[in-house]
Amino acid sequence: MTCFLIQQVAFLIFLTLLFLPVHVLAGEQKADHAKLYSDRINFDWKNLIHRSRLAGLQVFESDHLVLITDRPPRAGDDIEELPEVFDEAVNIWADHYSIPLSVVSDWKVCACLIVDRERFRKAGLLPDTIPDFTNGYCDHYRFWFVDQSNPAYRRHLMLHEGVHAFTATVLKMSAPTWYTEGIAEWLATHRLVKEGNIFEHTPIPSSPNDVEQLGRIETIHRLFNAGQAAGIQDVFRLRPTRHGTINSYALAWSVVAFLATHPRYQEAFAAMEQGPFDDQITQRLTTHAGWNSVVASRDFNAFISELDYGYDTESMVIDWSQGDPVTDKWLTTSVVADRGWQNPGWYLEAGERYRLQATGLCSVGTIQEGDGQLDLESTADGISFDWYRGKPLGRLLVAQWVTKDSQPHFELIGEGAEINITARHNGPLFLKINNLPGRLRECRGEIRVQIVHVESTERAPSKQ
Repeated sequence: MTCFLIQQVAFLIFLTLLFLPVHVLAGEQKADHAKLYSDRINFDWKNLIHRSRLAGLQVFESDHLVLITDRPPRAGDDIEELPEVFDEAVNIWADHYSIPLSVVSDWKVCACLIVDRERFRKAGLLPDTIPDFTNGYCDHYRFWFVDQSNPAYRRHLMLHEGVHAFTATVLKMSAPTWYTEGIAEWLATHRLVKEGNIFEHTPIPSSPNDVEQLGRIETIHRLFNAGQAAGIQDVFRLRPTRHGTINSYALAWSVVAFLATHPRYQEAFAAMEQGPFDDQITQRLTTHAGWNSVVASRDFNAFISELDYGYDTESMVIDWSQGDPVTDKWLTTSVVADRGWQNPGWYLEAGERYRLQATGLCSVGTIQEGDGQLDLESTADGISFDWYRGKPLGRLLVAQWVTKDSQPHFELIGEGAEINITARHNGPLFLKINNLPGRLRECRGEIRVQIVHVESTERAPSKQ
């Protein structure tokens, strides 16, 4: 019996020694955890809620969010629905990073929706250590955002800061600014479907009505038209600032949108998002197999030059191959209505003259007529029913890619069914049928286009 007891004691000592390093390690992790994320260790939800209510603040709670606000109750207000929207968004974020929902089932943060900052300071809910901020600020498990007049933009701010909280605490993210701000904008962009008020993630929104007051696409347009839109390498070098600018948010979002949707870069972007989320993620992205910095820069410039609501990156992928010189023999191609700029393989020489002729009909969308849909058919001259970027829908556009200017872009050199052009640059010719990017899925058919070097003055042969 004594021997048995000795064996038991020895076994217990063995177990203690076996697990001691684990406990020591866990203690070290807790110390580090407490240092970096002290809010999680010290969070007393009940006390926090109690103090909030003593201060006369409203509190709304869901599985993943405690929302505290001094915003007065209003008829038809959507404030009480914000925690539910937040919970739905958390599922989207977890799915984006392939995180099982079980891992984040007990993840929870506290948000303060602020009208009067001083009221939160007096209640001990806005520490003096938090720097001044314009719209929002996140400190791991807690974030603050200023009330907005527009419900859609209010939700966006909440979700933007929520993404910061999620990535900082769940993923321990410490990544460059272009990614931290870009992914926060990307994962926060959404709309509420009116039928049932259902949350829908819309990283590239279909309509400005879905993202009122956000203006990221409009900002890109303004920067591009002013020749001030940064290239992708410049966006990669964005520096962290206490107060992010509208321009930097828009550019960071545009890079993430580009990488996450473009077929050439989706694989590299997804591989980068496998982590770790440190200051080396840009290097891991740009050294991924198949990454070509020259082509990536050109693709990104083309992306922001054409970016608009409803933009479908896959239908806008561009073939940059140089092609073959156009001779005095007529060449023929087809330009489809459901894609952006298309490269028929025609190389133009600067200073040389060319003639293009276009025939045929294509559908550039539909309109409601009675109980059915009517196709909008167009020739290469376009139709005046609707216009896009100053040109009739359906009009054939002819361009070359220009890199010498401050802002690389497609330079329009001709349009319509009968075109005489003089090439301004050496390089391939690009063709497209004018339409809104968001309408391309509705388009069908093609326009037949023929080209010849101007030394051959005869008309193009008729279509057989």
